[in-house]
Amino acid sequence: MSTATAVRHSITVNAPQERAFTVFTRDFNQWWPRTHKIGPAELAEAVLEARQGGRWYERGADGSECEWGRVLVWKPPARLVLAWQISGEWTYDADLLTEVDVSFVAEGPNQTRVELEHRGLEAYGERMEEFRRSIDSPGGWPGILELFGRAVVEAA
Repeated sequence: MSTATAVRHSITVNAPQERAFTVFTRDFNQWWPRTHKIGPAELAEAVLEARQGGRWYERGADGSECEWGRVLVWKPPARLVLAWQISGEWTYDADLLTEVDVSFVAEGPNQTRVELEHRGLEAYGERMEEFRRSIDSPGGWPGILELFGRAVVEAA
């Protein structure tokens, strides 16, 4: 997948690498924004199954489920790669594949740099720039990483 059009953001958190990884993955539902969902129902739970091949999806307050993708790489506490299979219309598309690659880099015993790269955006074709702007905006990955950073502090 090409990285020329990728969206990249990072955040440094005051937490050991292992805790940063755990908050990002196991505690995913605790910090994921309730507004970031694709189903019609209110978001009850954002689920990230902790294993390669695991599902990444939302569960609505009405019990419905909407797929977002799956876990492609699971290497605790250093790396996670998710298949993002959400279309430009914000619906699940099994034939679409972009990747969200998240690395957890220890900067010392109690500090971790979390680097996120969302790549493969060429899959959106002529809507690529529109989608790229959306996920690169404050309501996209930058804001989502801020919420994660706050959750790491609260988990301390």
